[in-house]
Amino acid sequence: MAEQKKKRNSNEGEMSFLEHLEELRWHIIRSVVVIMVLMIVAFVFKNIIFDRIILAPKEPGFFTNRLLCQLGQLVHIDALCINTEPVNLISIKMAGQITTHITVALVAGPILAFPYFLLEFLQFFKPALHPNERKNARGGVFAASLLFFTGVLFGYYALAPLSIHFLTTYQVSPDVVNQINIRSFIGTLTSICLATGLIFELPILVFFLTRVGIITPQFMMKYRRHSIVVIVILAAIITPPDVFSQMLVCIPLLGLYEVGILISKRVMKKKAKEHEEFMKS
Repeated sequence: MAEQKKKRNSNEGEMSFLEHLEELRWHIIRSVVVIMVLMIVAFVFKNIIFDRIILAPKEPGFFTNRLLCQLGQLVHIDALCINTEPVNLISIKMAGQITTHITVALVAGPILAFPYFLLEFLQFFKPALHPNERKNARGGVFAASLLFFTGVLFGYYALAPLSIHFLTTYQVSPDVVNQINIRSFIGTLTSICLATGLIFELPILVFFLTRVGIITPQFMMKYRRHSIVVIVILAAIITPPDVFSQMLVCIPLLGLYEVGILISKRVMKKKAKEHEEFMKS
């Protein structure tokens, strides 16, 4: 262990501060290039981005809408049939559609490049890590990417159709007609998917907070009841004000919290083992 530490220190000493900055600059440049390429791809394939992805949840034939409607027919609950009528979107500015197209491409690029950005981040810090830490870091990049996109898909397939149905059909009076602006529609869909994607990173956050000693498994178990209140509040923020949608968010978040406790316990055991080995050496 002492030899590994000495070797790591000697490797770090091989590069000056300016050389580290130069290395960081190239990692940033490569990340920006990938993001720009993916922005261009998203801009070119607008039919797929808009018709098959962004606008799909408002259509009756969308997977979630069809599934809920079939379930409603089986249990004889008509309320489960949502988005039975396509929502007509409008653009109220002359350049509204082209600016929307550009904005969506600008947002899609960083989202699609998220795993690559994490890999570049890992490559920059890789020389300062032990061999076993490098292996764990690669697994962390995969886990973080998987959790993020799982959260995005959960928001897209589970929450977005419910939110669209509730917000587009809600009326304060029959005299007021809903005319939904496309920018408002896309903004709502994006905020839901990104919010769930970030919230699903909870196990990764727990891992790092436990690693640096900010939280412990005992702390998380002690404040489990308080966490339920926080989760309910988060669910109320990112979902429309109906009980079904809020419960749909609360269940996986509670599951992630319990997973976080298990991860925290594992990290604490590993830290205790490392400390024991250090004391013996």
